[in-house]
Amino acid sequence: MENLIWPLMALEVVTPRLTLRYITDDLAVELAMLAAEGVHDPAAMPFSTPWTDVPSPELERSSLSFFWRNRAETTVDHWDLNLAVIDEGIAVGVCSIEGDAFPTRRSVETGSWIGRCYQHRGLGREMRQAALHLVFVGLDADQATTRAWHDNVPSLTITRALGYTETGSSLQQRRDQPDTMLDFTIRRRQWETIRRDDIELVGIDAVQSQLETMRARFVTH
Repeated sequence: MENLIWPLMALEVVTPRLTLRYITDDLAVELAMLAAEGVHDPAAMPFSTPWTDVPSPELERSSLSFFWRNRAETTVDHWDLNLAVIDEGIAVGVCSIEGDAFPTRRSVETGSWIGRCYQHRGLGREMRQAALHLVFVGLDADQATTRAWHDNVPSLTITRALGYTETGSSLQQRRDQPDTMLDFTIRRRQWETIRRDDIELVGIDAVQSQLETMRARFVTH
């Protein structure tokens, strides 16, 4: 029944290697605990927002709040699709797709993380290809953007290997110091050169309808 009311709950992107699955409450708890085990070397900060710098159990609680808030604030005007990365039945990370005024802009931004204990297995590139398939085939986007710090080698390697175009850079705050953030864009015609035919979308028709028709509603008493 929940899938009829909230079609996103049934959304999956399936590749031969992994599955991207919309984050339910159970998956949210699993991923919060994974994040607390470590996402990166504490000496480095790969994220624009240093959310991993807080101690446990605050990190787990803030992770749950993040997933719940994004779910509650899903509207046509703005949505953050948080998808669990499932490898052999285990949640190993998160892939997020953000859209602002998507029906007119047809543009999204992606971001992701994988638990430190599951890194260096080729999951990052597979996850990104799954996300782009959802973006261009499932949601009919015109372009997808992403960004990374200038020294985030794993992220930059994947981005460049998939044919993104570097579109600019900016100085942004990284913890307590300014540093260089790089911006990238991949358009549909670029993605078509790496398109795969072994990725399956589950529940996408109902998801399209939800994201195109759901408006913010507030009830007061």
